Amino acid sequence: MDVYYAFNYMTAAWMTLEAIPLIASPTLIITLLAPEVRESTALEEYLSRSLGFTLIAFAVLNLILTGCVPLTSTLSEPAIAPASTDLTDPTAPYAVPSLSITLTYHCAVAYYCYTQYMTGQAMTFFVAVVAHGLFAAVGGWVLLFGASNGSISRKTGADKRTSGYPFKNLEADKKRVNLKTL
Repeated sequence: MDVYYAFNYMTAAWMTLEAIPLIASPTLIITLLAPEVRESTALEEYLSRSLGFTLIAFAVLNLILTGCVPLTSTLSEPAIAPASTDLTDPTAPYAVPSLSITLTYHCAVAYYCYTQYMTGQAMTFFVAVVAHGLFAAVGGWVLLFGASNGSISRKTGADKRTSGYPFKNLEADKKRVNLKTL
């Protein structure tokens, strides 16, 4: 679960980092991405600031819906255990759907920035490709392997869902030799 929380916090931090220059100085961002230097229009500044506020809202919603910020129904009820990505966990019922949406977002932005960079646009798109590609890889790993605790044996620490096909488990067979003779 640590990677799951780290992914959500890193995603929120990256979105906030992207939003700050969009809100504070949209003219600077437009100048960096435009092929020629010109004054930005009021519409470009409005859309830039709107995107910045949207990124911050998306980051906060992601933290709340995934259970990274423990929310309880009353003030006297403490958050006992952290939220998990288990589908039956009542503390964060939207953890896996929110993780899926965030993963889709990172994949889409990485693809868009890659296409812009390959058509000869600004080098800043390459930074976005690397960052969003990294987040997409970590998010995919969390979705595949971090979304369940697995069936880990308390006694041996091994995964119970493994099978012997197509190879034999010789260690398990050695332990069962005495049991089969009874």
